[in-house]
Amino acid sequence: MTALTLILMAWGIEAVFGWPNWIYERIRHPVVWIGSAIRTIDETLNQAGQVRMVRYMLGALASCAIIGLVTGTAMFISWALPETWWGWTIEALIASSLIATRSLYQHVSAVQRPLALKNLSAARQAVGAIVGRDPAQLDEPAIARASLESLAENASDGVIAPVFWGSLFGLPGIAAYKAVNTLDSMIGHRTKRHAAFGGFAARIDDIANLIPARLTALLLAAASLKPKAFTVMMRDASRHRSPNAGWPEAAMAGALGVRLSGPRRYGDTEHIEPWLNQGAPDPDAADLKRGLGLYCRAMVLGGAALLLLIAGVHYAT
Repeated sequence: MTALTLILMAWGIEAVFGWPNWIYERIRHPVVWIGSAIRTIDETLNQAGQVRMVRYMLGALASCAIIGLVTGTAMFISWALPETWWGWTIEALIASSLIATRSLYQHVSAVQRPLALKNLSAARQAVGAIVGRDPAQLDEPAIARASLESLAENASDGVIAPVFWGSLFGLPGIAAYKAVNTLDSMIGHRTKRHAAFGGFAARIDDIANLIPARLTALLLAAASLKPKAFTVMMRDASRHRSPNAGWPEAAMAGALGVRLSGPRRYGDTEHIEPWLNQGAPDPDAADLKRGLGLYCRAMVLGGAALLLLIAGVHYAT
């Protein structure tokens, strides 16, 4: 089985079944295992009082060790499984755990439903599970903005990026990307503790998401069937603080005709960010529902594109 076929199979499994709760309750999730290893190595090596360069080098070594461990494990599994239908199925099931199509939809839907009912307390609690902002300070437009931004960014980080790297390198590729992305989410922040130690992890995550973020933006814009989505994407993507997240977020903003990003608060610190699609109205619960529909169409479009690619490769060989 080719890497393309394996990942298409894994994507389909995840989209339909996700990661069932009964499995999570028994063995947790591969990302939880990766996160536990990262936390241990962070607590061991990242000590106060270290020279900044030493911290950076230790963080780079730690990141490489985590990526190597996860990739090596995936390579061993891929090698050990037999070239039979049940071997491919097991490999696809493992790979499916590293894609988040269904869980992303569920997490954002959990915000949209109470927001539509004007239950801001429940909506704040749900949005707190997917963003780092203080939910207590978010009103309805801010909740909708944060949710749409998370939906757009994680469509890239949680779906298209793992599918992209898995399509190139199979299970080792998708596992390596997930290790990189988990490192960035845990130690790649510019906090006092992780500014140096997580510097390498943040940079390698930027590189790993360079192509997938732009592919995600194109899928969102194409799925919207609105030229405005392409216009806003090309005009505003580079205004975002992230070299990658601005692409799918700008495409989402243009497709829905709303503004995203802008000022936000993390703890006691306010961050002044530029608006994406400035001048458009703030989103509301109805826009968040439309965003979920756009996300679904974009993912179907991505799956169709992967299927066509597999057919093309098969025809060429």
